Amino acid sequence: MTRTRGSGARTAVTTLPSDRTGERLARFDGVERALHWVNAALFFVVLFTAGALYVGPLSTIVGRRALVKEVHVIVGLLLPVPFILARIGPWSRGLRRDIRALNRWDGDDRRWFRSLGRDRGVRLGKFNPGQKLNAAFVAGAVPVMLATGSIMKWFGPFSDSWRTGATFVHDWIAIGLFAVIVGHIAIALSDPDALRGMVRGWVPASWARRHRPKWFEEISIGE
Repeated sequence: MTRTRGSGARTAVTTLPSDRTGERLARFDGVERALHWVNAALFFVVLFTAGALYVGPLSTIVGRRALVKEVHVIVGLLLPVPFILARIGPWSRGLRRDIRALNRWDGDDRRWFRSLGRDRGVRLGKFNPGQKLNAAFVAGAVPVMLATGSIMKWFGPFSDSWRTGATFVHDWIAIGLFAVIVGHIAIALSDPDALRGMVRGWVPASWARRHRPKWFEEISIGE
């Protein structure tokens, strides 16, 4: 058994043969992982149904346009629900801590941006600046998508200019979300250790030392 070091908690984890360092650090708790994967499923459905509505060949293959539109609206309205459920109650401690980390920017983050991630002297915390920017974009995009989508669905009280503007904003933010999500998946697949943190909740200590030295020191001191 090895000791898992994380934010204030120790968990016994059976060492796997592939874990050569013998040390594992708790990175995301069960609530955070559940939130991530439920959101991933919802976003997949929303983007797929959007494609089935607007991309001609896909629309022809899928068919049943009225049903697809209804699923798109319902799942879109559900997007904020997992976050709200994860954020309330005593189980939200890890999520609240990570929200604070995502909102905290420092000089190393600015250096990372200036060098486009190539500066090896940058000492990153739990999240790199790209992850922070991604989280900020998604957090801002979801309420805008909800508002514009609602105008498109329940358009009766709104003028043509409002409906046209809502459609324009909704479509372009959807394209932006698609690009960001594809990039997020590609980067995650290129770093199996980081991906393991969101799948199983832990990362090798060696990964944290190399890629997140500031976070590694914080949790080591916090033991």
